[in-house]
Amino acid sequence: MIIIMRSHVTDEEVNAVENKLKGLGLGANISRGVERTIIGAIGEERSIHKESLQALSGVEDVIRVVKPYKIVAREWHQENTIIDIKGIPLGGKKFQVIAGPCSVETQEQMDLAAEKVAAAGCNFMRAGAFKPRTSPYSFQGKGVEGLKMFRQAADKHNLPIVTELMDVRYLDDFLEYKVDVIQIGTRNMQNFDLLKEVGKTHVPVILKRGLCATLSEWLMSAEYIAAGGNHNIILCERGVRTFEKAYRNMLDVTAIPVLKKETHLPVIVDPSHAGGKAELVPALSKAAIAAGADGLLIEMHPNPCDAWCDADQALAPDELSTLMGEMKGIVEVMGREF
Repeated sequence: MIIIMRSHVTDEEVNAVENKLKGLGLGANISRGVERTIIGAIGEERSIHKESLQALSGVEDVIRVVKPYKIVAREWHQENTIIDIKGIPLGGKKFQVIAGPCSVETQEQMDLAAEKVAAAGCNFMRAGAFKPRTSPYSFQGKGVEGLKMFRQAADKHNLPIVTELMDVRYLDDFLEYKVDVIQIGTRNMQNFDLLKEVGKTHVPVILKRGLCATLSEWLMSAEYIAAGGNHNIILCERGVRTFEKAYRNMLDVTAIPVLKKETHLPVIVDPSHAGGKAELVPALSKAAIAAGADGLLIEMHPNPCDAWCDADQALAPDELSTLMGEMKGIVEVMGREF
């Protein structure tokens, strides 16, 4: 059961609801979002009459939610959530493409990448300042210096930046450099302490699916962020691990319509990490649009042959521009627009 409080609710009204729940033998999780405060009832709630809660001051609605994930479930929020990122909507009618290199390498590389991302018509830029790598001897990213280079390059073209947070110790640096969208990578999907800390901010979050995670596990991870008060969550399908070796991961296209049924959160797709090869990115991108995705996360490098990581899956600037043109018709057929 969740209790949706009216906008501009007072602390006294929230406390009254919390005390009422405690009197009924229930716990309470208070999620203070930017627009709404949502209180989740914890415990055996079936015998509780919701009318007794609806009568309390400041309560807008009381909804029984059967799913284990409460705040991110579509059961109580029928409308699709649209995330506002520096005035640019992600979700709803607009289809967004987030593009950029796998990693921040040099200022020159980032300046050129930002120029090409903007020229292709993308509204967001991605790059990794901190890189999770399978081998401890591989390039691990430029760290805080990379955030500075990324911010400087993207600001020249008014591009909001998307970059991965791997360790809660760097959250303050992300906030200092005003990272517009924090990405939680596949390996950290169930790093619950990290999710809790990101949940205390109101910075939009892209939550990638774990390598072998079920949709329920993925949505429960999103619930950790939402329960902390951050409701600006974007789910990113990036392929799951299978026995197949012909491509990097298996893109779970079926997950897109299922998620659309289960949650009101925007769903985007990373075709680069799914296919693992640049030649597969166009087909996977088009399939994602047709399946109902709200956007794409695509790797593009000014010179893929020189990329310091994931060179095989990065598009060249001209390939990104061509793909943007090819996708336009499918986006329009789906009733959307760039």
